[in-house]
Amino acid sequence: MALTGTEAVNAKAKGLDLQPPAAILRLLADAQVEAAKSVQAAIAEIAQSAELAAQRLAAGGRLFYAAAGSSALMALADALELPGTYGIPHERVVVLIAGGRQAFVDLPGAPEDDAAQAAKEVTDNGLNAGDCLIALSASGTTPYALGALEEASKRGGATIGVANNAGTPLVTRADVGIVLATPPEIVAGSTRMGAGTAQKIALNMFSTLVAVHLGHVHDGYMVNLRVDNMKLRKRAARIVSAIAGCSEEEAAGFLEKAGGSVKIAVLLAAGAKNVAAADELLEGTDHKLRPALASLEEGSISSRQNRT
Repeated sequence: MALTGTEAVNAKAKGLDLQPPAAILRLLADAQVEAAKSVQAAIAEIAQSAELAAQRLAAGGRLFYAAAGSSALMALADALELPGTYGIPHERVVVLIAGGRQAFVDLPGAPEDDAAQAAKEVTDNGLNAGDCLIALSASGTTPYALGALEEASKRGGATIGVANNAGTPLVTRADVGIVLATPPEIVAGSTRMGAGTAQKIALNMFSTLVAVHLGHVHDGYMVNLRVDNMKLRKRAARIVSAIAGCSEEEAAGFLEKAGGSVKIAVLLAAGAKNVAAADELLEGTDHKLRPALASLEEGSISSRQNRT
């Protein structure tokens, strides 16, 4: 039986253990670069996936991640940062990991074979037609990831499958399949390396585009970030200052009035009468800052014209 790409042996690794440390590291670094390039071929599918997930989130649904092993760690890293970076409520992001919370301190292999447990976790979390699930597996055949994806599909949820081997069940059974065709690993089968790198990049791209669709990114700024420490308060002030064209000191004042909301602070700096007026503008534009600013400017122009 032919080996899949994620289990194949990389010819460049022959005699690896006999080479000098610097040579080994160069080989590993080059392999990571090659793995990263595989993401380019999947851009169209990543775009489809982000649109699908954003539609569900915009309508009040949730985004589920499901994976085992190294793929679960990539999923966890992406999911946990969404509330802080893009202000997506914590309760709207659900992470299902083979082995549960115990996997945070140990990563046993056996739970990844339990498709029934994955299906149970999907059911227990009440996934429904308004939700979206993204399942990841380097091989594309991991039972836990497949069990979660298939149960989500049965319950009417939108499904996305990410794998590093083409033609595998995880990508063929999903509404959108993303293939990250990474080269064989330098250490055969160690998918925490090249395959994991490609998955991390693809997830970064996916969740960032989701945030763009939802209006949480404006001119490259994270305008829906959760301001809950000193670093982020300073970052938020810089963002408000840059977008609204005011000083950082003024921006900090607007942020205080806005309760830490960057979008509302920008609108206050741009001339909104008060927080309630700014909030009303955002409600009318699906919480997207650019059309809210345009609406505010149009209102200002109209007001000036009426006075003349």
